[in-house]
Amino acid sequence: MSEADSRYAWWRLAASVTISTVGGVGMWAVVVALPAIQTDFGVTRADVSFSYTAAMLGFGIGSIALGRLIDTRGALVTIVVSTLLLAAGFVAAAYAPTVMMFAAAQVLIGLGSAATFSPLVADLSHWFTKRRGLAVAICSSGNYFAGAIWPPIVEHLVSDHGWRSAYLTVAIICLVAMLPLGLALRRRLAQHETESTAATAHLHSARALGLSPAALQAWLALAGVGCCVAMSMPQVHIVAYCADLGYGVAQGAIMLSLMLGFGIVSRIGSGWIADRVGGIKTLLLGSTLQAVALLLYLIADSLVSLYVVSALFGLFQGGIVPSYAIIVREYFPPREAGARIGLAVSATIVGMALGGWMGGALFDLTGSYRAAFINGIAWNALNGAIAWWLLFRHSRRAVFVA
Repeated sequence: MSEADSRYAWWRLAASVTISTVGGVGMWAVVVALPAIQTDFGVTRADVSFSYTAAMLGFGIGSIALGRLIDTRGALVTIVVSTLLLAAGFVAAAYAPTVMMFAAAQVLIGLGSAATFSPLVADLSHWFTKRRGLAVAICSSGNYFAGAIWPPIVEHLVSDHGWRSAYLTVAIICLVAMLPLGLALRRRLAQHETESTAATAHLHSARALGLSPAALQAWLALAGVGCCVAMSMPQVHIVAYCADLGYGVAQGAIMLSLMLGFGIVSRIGSGWIADRVGGIKTLLLGSTLQAVALLLYLIADSLVSLYVVSALFGLFQGGIVPSYAIIVREYFPPREAGARIGLAVSATIVGMALGGWMGGALFDLTGSYRAAFINGIAWNALNGAIAWWLLFRHSRRAVFVA
């Protein structure tokens, strides 16, 4: 009896989402603690923003390395490694004497947090065939659940106990929660079932786009950088932006939580759409809508308007990153899922890291975030152009084959 699409597959999805929600703190803790860390170390906004860049670079490396690990050793081993790296990183960051040591600890945090996103998504994609797009979208929503839940918690811990104590508390939570949940993922899908899922895909070849596998992977990587340089501007700097406008860090943390909460709706909705129209069209839709939201940030500076635009931004852009996982599963063999999705997601993380730093640097250069938003819009245009081009190639070759 096939285990794909079974009741256990849905239970595995629930466990994966929970692990992703807990481990996703690695992406958001530094965003909320950014102003406190800057004050503590007495550095510039660009200097402290580099800590986020370091975390994202670790996340990108971890997406590839742990993606390969989950392909070969399974989810349980991968989650144990992830948990230990996360806990060690948060402890090291809490005791960091300088901002550079803090940034180095963020690399560990990023490495550990990486396993809770693309490797888990790749693993879960093998357990579904009929509703793979929806399942992948739900699983990838874990880091947005983290973004909705963790910012208020971290902000409370930082304001009441300081950012160092907050980081130690997070390390303990990761150890206590993630290791037991990892046991729920110890079962592995039979090899013949993993291979049989290839028969359910309608393409499974980059040649269907007239591209080599390496070329398609490269184009997806470039698209990932573009979308996430744009995406990082609100996500990384909204807390600091609100503080600069005089609305306070707490309002910024709530705004970030709202943004990512609406991102959950977007991600699940995008999975439903991807099951019907495919990954490339879903990517193009998300890219277009994200550009609209970024344009709205240029005219929004009141507290109410920022809340509205942040909610729209979350609702518009949440489906972009999961689209890459769907595209990989449509155009590459299942046995390469972990590594290929890891490569695609690592490119988005490079974009987040680059965009996070660029936002801080442009703020230091100009004294406002307007130039940073314009920079994000330009990178978003690159992403949209690549998505449109891939869709054009797909449509043209489909007509030719017909």
